[in-house]
Amino acid sequence: MCGFSGWIDWKRDLEKQTATIEAMTEKMAHRGPDSSGYFISGRALLGHRRLVVVDPVGGIQPMQRTYGGRSYTIVYNGELYNTDELRRELGARGWEFQTRNSDTEALLLAYIEWGPDCLSRFNGIFAFAIWDHQLERLFMARDRLGVKPLFYCPIKDALVFASELKSLLAHPDVRPVLDEIGLAELLVMAPSRTPGHGVFRGIKELRPGWSLSFSRQGLHLEQYWQVKSLVHTDDLETCTRTVAEIFSDAVYRQTRADVPVATFLSGGLDSSAVTALAVPALGDQGLPTLSFSVDYAGNETHFASSMYQQDADFMWIEQAAEMLHSQHHSIILDNRELADSLVWAMQAADYPAMADIDSSLLLFCREVKKYVTVALSGECADEIFGGYPWFHWEDRGDETFPWIRSVDERLALISPDLKSWLPDYFRGYLLERYREAVQEVPVLDGESDFDAHKRRLFYLCLTRFMPTLLDRKDRMSMASGLEVRVPFADHRLLEYVWNVPWNIKNHGQQAKGLLRRSLQGTVPDFILNRPKSPYPKTHHPDYLNLVKARARQIIESKDEPLGQLLNTNALKSLMQSGQQVFSRPWFGQLMADAQYYAWLIQLNTWLKDYSVEIKV
Repeated sequence: MCGFSGWIDWKRDLEKQTATIEAMTEKMAHRGPDSSGYFISGRALLGHRRLVVVDPVGGIQPMQRTYGGRSYTIVYNGELYNTDELRRELGARGWEFQTRNSDTEALLLAYIEWGPDCLSRFNGIFAFAIWDHQLERLFMARDRLGVKPLFYCPIKDALVFASELKSLLAHPDVRPVLDEIGLAELLVMAPSRTPGHGVFRGIKELRPGWSLSFSRQGLHLEQYWQVKSLVHTDDLETCTRTVAEIFSDAVYRQTRADVPVATFLSGGLDSSAVTALAVPALGDQGLPTLSFSVDYAGNETHFASSMYQQDADFMWIEQAAEMLHSQHHSIILDNRELADSLVWAMQAADYPAMADIDSSLLLFCREVKKYVTVALSGECADEIFGGYPWFHWEDRGDETFPWIRSVDERLALISPDLKSWLPDYFRGYLLERYREAVQEVPVLDGESDFDAHKRRLFYLCLTRFMPTLLDRKDRMSMASGLEVRVPFADHRLLEYVWNVPWNIKNHGQQAKGLLRRSLQGTVPDFILNRPKSPYPKTHHPDYLNLVKARARQIIESKDEPLGQLLNTNALKSLMQSGQQVFSRPWFGQLMADAQYYAWLIQLNTWLKDYSVEIKV
């Protein structure tokens, strides 16, 4: 995994602008602590930071190849899991390789051979940019599910792009301006983001499954992948066998690396499935399987069950590791360090996002990095197989995303100094984004209303909720120089399960019933039957008291920028009253009062550190 940045300009001589590309690239040194490299020409600047995972010698970037009198240069972030197949196919077509097994070279030669059609041949997680020297044309693309990030900013006669927002903001022509759309993303959608939006005015995100080309003729976007709704004809036995085969192959492919590999193990179904299959895959390479779990000091005493988190992971992890034969390491986080790391997590995300849900992952990845460079994780199973509580609610709910809640309570805390029409605008914005997402759903003619509703819900989760978790996993892991792979995000698995009817996905009236059935004999029975449990959070009252006290200091100060956005008097009254801000999680399954106070700390620091300008 790596980070890259670039600048294409038709007016300025970019050979005189090398200091800018160096500054942009160095902002992402954490993504690539092993080396850096640059491509410099009059019209194009490319920068790259590298985390060595495959082919340490051959995979140096930017990488250049010449064919038929034309030269191409690539910068790339990600991993291809079918590199061997690509190399064989390209070799059969006459290509000679200059590296031992670099996926960067395979990707670049695939583009030269097939052009944009190469994207359909890739199995992996990626974002990349290729500069065609002779045609003066840039081609960029992002993987199907958006595991790897890519942002860009069109400027007159130019295009600036990078793996992270902080890199773009190092360019002198890119400003951190929040207009009404950015404010709606921040105050209503957050910590999620609408696909394609980079929050700041003028900054865009290349959407998952899309490509971009930029030349003197302009900028062109094209969607190269989308799930297709088809009539499913496989019976339960066939579905079970197919899911098991695809998932097993995905885990096997993703254990391949030239550096040490581990798994995240929570004792839940998804992480246990990954670990159970990683053990024999790594064993075939003569390697042990190291597994890691995270918990918090005091949770064994203060854990409180809820509808979203019925039991604590520590009750299950040790049994899972013993039965799966992994060499397990338990990471226990200190609650004060968890609070102290909120700013670091915000800087990693470039956004006030999931508060201590982020900072805990950041600290966890920091500890895992001391042992390995690559880890496998269980994200995306709930979105693909229907594991979240809202898949099982009888009430279909209002026209909104089921993980975004307490909107009126949040809007009631907006600063009165903001324009009076903004709360109504924000409510309308949320509804518009929801309807926009629903309009994208690939419908299946003749499907019942019930199944059509489930299909919409799956689409919303896959395209609006899952990216939030993938963004979090990428930013927090890469901030520690750790590459995290997600076998459940294999596009072959998603494409197959997408059309499996709900009664099969929910086999036995059990969340992720199909997945559980496919893992029989692979995962211990006591885990197969364990109810879903989300990523753990701290339940220690000391943490709540700590972040609440720090948020109070910000609120009571007249010099902090938080007052530009929120009603500090209303917040102060809430704190003094001792009452809860929210009666249930206001986002997802975990973000309640403690996370709101932590989010306020992140928001205030973000406004200051990023010199955010508010213009509505």
